[in-house]
Formats: sequence, C-alpha cells, structure tokens
Amino acid sequence: MTENEIGDVIVDSAFKVHSALGAGLLESAYEACLTHELLKRSLAVARQVPFPILYDGETIDAAFRLDLLVQEKVVIEVKAVEKLLPVHTAQVLTYLKLGKLKLGYLLNFNVPHMKDGTKRIVNGL
Repeated sequence: MTENEIGDVIVDSAFKVHSALGAGLLESAYEACLTHELLKRSLAVARQVPFPILYDGETIDAAFRLDLLVQEKVVIEVKAVEKLLPVHTAQVLTYLKLGKLKLGYLLNFNVPHMKDGTKRIVNGL
C-alpha cells in the first residue's frame, strides 16, 4: 500500500473510533482503540516505538517515541487536547524528517467532530 492509501484507512479508522467513544478520554485510550481498529483492517501497527536520533555523530537510542507507526511508513501522533498548537505539528514533521518518512497524521480526539481534529502532515510526498 502507498502512504496515501494507508492514510485513507487511518482517517476512516479514527472517525470510527471517535464516533464510538466521543471526546473526553485519555490519549492512551484512543491510541489503544485506534490500534485495534487498524489491526482489524490488516495493517501492521507498532505502538510507542522507540526512535533513535543521530546527534553529534552518535546514535542516541530512544530519544523519543512515536505513538503509532503504521506499515513502517506512516506516523500517527494521538492527542486529546483542547486545541492543537503549532508545536504539535512541528513534532510530527520532525519525526518524519528524522525517520525519512513521508506522511504523518496528528489526530486530536478531544473535538466534537473528528474532521476538526485531523491534520495530515507531509514530508516530500
């Protein structure tokens, strides 16, 4: 599957999870349910993926963790916040750049309508 095809499944899955649960839960609950939904759709999903970075010529292990990595191609950052901030977008874009990945999603489940909490972020796609 291409990144865009994976992205379509991710967005549809996020909408399904949000429709079932609504707003007001912790990020970990949405992450677990979204993982379950993506696995049901036969996608490979890794949770809380340790992600090393190269700094000063050294590999620094587990410098940060990706919430979800789908098909080893698409990053998902799950939020349950009142409002997405520019730093959240920068976080996903940094993950994409450091991982040499092309597509990420910032999903904020603390919204009345999931379309308002879905942000697609690209890095050379």
